[in-house]
Amino acid sequence: MQTIHAKQVITPLGWQNDLEITIDANGRIATVGEQHQMPTDRVALLLPAPVNLHSHAFQRAMAGLTEARGPDPRDSFWSWRRLMYSFLDQLTPDHVEAIAALVFMEMLEAGYGAVAEFHYLHHDVGGVPYENLAEMSERITSAALKSGIGLTLLPVHYQYGGCDLRALSGGQQRFGNDPERFLRLHQDTVAAVSSGAADFNSGMAPHSLRAVDPAGLGAILNQATSGPIHMHLAEQVAEVDEVVAHLSARPTEWLLSNHAVDERWCLIHCTQMTQAETIALAGTGAVAGLCPLTESNLGDGIFNGTSYLGQGGTIGIGSDSNIHVTLFEELKTLEYTQRLRDLSRAALATQNRSTGRVLYEAAAKGGAIAGGRQSGVIEVGAWADLVGLDDDNQWLCNRAGDATLDSLIFSGGGQACIRDVWSAGRHVVQEGRHFRRDAIINNFKITMRELETNI
Repeated sequence: MQTIHAKQVITPLGWQNDLEITIDANGRIATVGEQHQMPTDRVALLLPAPVNLHSHAFQRAMAGLTEARGPDPRDSFWSWRRLMYSFLDQLTPDHVEAIAALVFMEMLEAGYGAVAEFHYLHHDVGGVPYENLAEMSERITSAALKSGIGLTLLPVHYQYGGCDLRALSGGQQRFGNDPERFLRLHQDTVAAVSSGAADFNSGMAPHSLRAVDPAGLGAILNQATSGPIHMHLAEQVAEVDEVVAHLSARPTEWLLSNHAVDERWCLIHCTQMTQAETIALAGTGAVAGLCPLTESNLGDGIFNGTSYLGQGGTIGIGSDSNIHVTLFEELKTLEYTQRLRDLSRAALATQNRSTGRVLYEAAAKGGAIAGGRQSGVIEVGAWADLVGLDDDNQWLCNRAGDATLDSLIFSGGGQACIRDVWSAGRHVVQEGRHFRRDAIINNFKITMRELETNI
């Protein structure tokens, strides 16, 4: 039994002071109440550690390599995508495991307690399946075990190169399956995840309306009887135009008209939605999975957060391309995009909750729903996904209540305040450092030396 004494805690009842939280041997919160026992750990500020709801782990190795202007006078998401495909040809299962372990470690040090990995790199170069169809899924699971992060593994169905049903080419071939083989892969992935930690789970992810046709989408959804369903939706203007040309409706409009979207769904990005689509999606209970730093990096556009939250919609936060893994900067960027678009301040705040509190609680709640994980809140029975922070520093200055969250997110020093992180009770970050930091970084550096020789 682990016992944490915290000076300040955000709970379902609001802010509370001087609480004792115990964690049982299974990694769940056993008690929350007054301080009675000798603690194993003391923290100034205790928060639920959110789920990072959208990650492509392997893309972490590309961070900083796609910022030069190419031959196209207007570089865009699509030119970045071509560079990503050429990078793919170099990756082996060993490389993928080392990269995933590094980015999962970085997520934990940034205050995330778990990750929903949107996993679409399934096969060898040229699209040749490995002898073990779930080889790459097993490598992601192994990396999660090494890092200690909670995992929701989402194998991705990716069949076509566009709405015109053109065949996959180049690096895309490593993603591809027909529905029948994808369902076998999904079954093998479920088995791989089941052999991991007790808090690991899985779902499935049709990649997008560009990469999966209506028949294929229907076929895999018929088998998705449990677990989260994630999909990219309405990310790019060119994507919207392509879907309209082939399906005679905008992506969000088509999906809501043809499938029973509910709280099991997490729709990623949604940066190209009309006001009517925003309101309609908010009413389904689905989580809008936002990745503000990646969306900024790729020039995707701005999610209509004020309207979505104003209609009672649920959002969560992911790191997507993992160009910079930082929870607090993701939240700040989301708020600042709303302010820049609307020429406003405190865009997402309410009369009762500050901007920082709205952002943090939304990320914790939405991430847990999207990950199919009983977390995101400090209460008895939840997984002990927790982040402990120091408040006696130049960023927090011993502040209380909502001002602590505002300072963490907007002062620029939030991550430096993190001292401890628990994932399902695993005490993986102590004194601000991951317990396997040196070994994981060294293995990643070896991997990058091998890759950069060939990129």
